[in-house]
Amino acid sequence: MAHRIIAQSRGKGGPTYRAPSHRYKAALRHAGKNDVLVSGSVIDIEHDPARHAPIALARLESGEKIYVLATEGLGVGDAVSWGTGGAVKNGNTLPLREIPVGAYVCNIESRPNDGGKFVRSSGVQALVIGKADDGRVGVRMPSGKNKWFNGACMATVGIVAGGGRGGEKPFAKAGKKHFHVRSSSEKWPRVKGVCMNVIDHPFGGGGHQHCGRPKTVARGTSPGRKVGHVAARRTGKWKK
Repeated sequence: MAHRIIAQSRGKGGPTYRAPSHRYKAALRHAGKNDVLVSGSVIDIEHDPARHAPIALARLESGEKIYVLATEGLGVGDAVSWGTGGAVKNGNTLPLREIPVGAYVCNIESRPNDGGKFVRSSGVQALVIGKADDGRVGVRMPSGKNKWFNGACMATVGIVAGGGRGGEKPFAKAGKKHFHVRSSSEKWPRVKGVCMNVIDHPFGGGGHQHCGRPKTVARGTSPGRKVGHVAARRTGKWKK
């Protein structure tokens, strides 16, 4: 019997593929609710060992301290707010219905008051592109897809800090890469299927490295064979 391939193991879940929640400093959620204005100030910018983007430590008017997602340009001493009626400026969080069209936003809620779910990676941003008569707000996501949200969903104005970290500094050696992937519990090193034995992967085995079978597979293929170009719309070379 063949071994369980990586795609199957990742789908099943387990410690190897699970996000290291025990290393996160805090769950980054919006302060307060969308119908209540909460104000505070940034007292520190910190590194989170399990994230690539820096995080900001804010002190609210009540004296409570919380961690929030830092936007590009946010610094110590800056005033920030969450909720209805706040100023539309970098670092403030408002309901999408109050953010003008053309503004960059991040940390968008999927449903009102869920704390923020979308556009949280370092250096990414979404764009408010329109507002509908039924109260929904259109947002162009980092993927280029246009998505409509409830106007009461809150979003932070600005771009997530930490952009450019991916390609500006090379790893240079395997040890650097090891600690980089260890912080987020990624499966590493990753090996090509054609490098494996025939028992370990559908593309494994043979006298030299070749897949030995068509790489395009159907959407309903069994998990042990679902590798390669899954449900590809087309194959072959692009003709100019």
